[in-house]
Amino acid sequence: MRRDEQLPRFSPDSKTVICNKLKEFKEANEMSEEKKKKEDVEELREVLSVVSKEVPALIKGMIESVFSEEAGRNMGKAAAAFYKGLKEAGMPEQTAVKMTENYISVFTSLSDVMKNAVRGRKIPKGEEIGEEISRKIKEKLAEESQ
Repeated sequence: MRRDEQLPRFSPDSKTVICNKLKEFKEANEMSEEKKKKEDVEELREVLSVVSKEVPALIKGMIESVFSEEAGRNMGKAAAAFYKGLKEAGMPEQTAVKMTENYISVFTSLSDVMKNAVRGRKIPKGEEIGEEISRKIKEKLAEESQ
């Protein structure tokens, strides 16, 4: 048997049909990819919509919990217990007061971080928060020593 006898023979019309089917398949595949991209964009839009609604509400709730009347009372009780513990341990009055002020400044520094987050400002990293607390403590001590 000769080699050309083994291959199927297609008429010109058959070749046209095959080419058209291949084009249709390629177009369908491209449309499928475009549809997938549109679905991905739509899904991302939905996620961002939920995030834009939920995250500010969550942060607002956190801030309200820090600045509520009850939170203020609890912070006062915590500061009083901290001060009392220092005094009972024999800490001098002036040192106990300064340490208690520093203790309270930690709460206010954390609340500042949350307020900045709500306002869309840069949220400091852990090291930056520590540096900011140290800076505020030093400022407070400098004010008191004058």
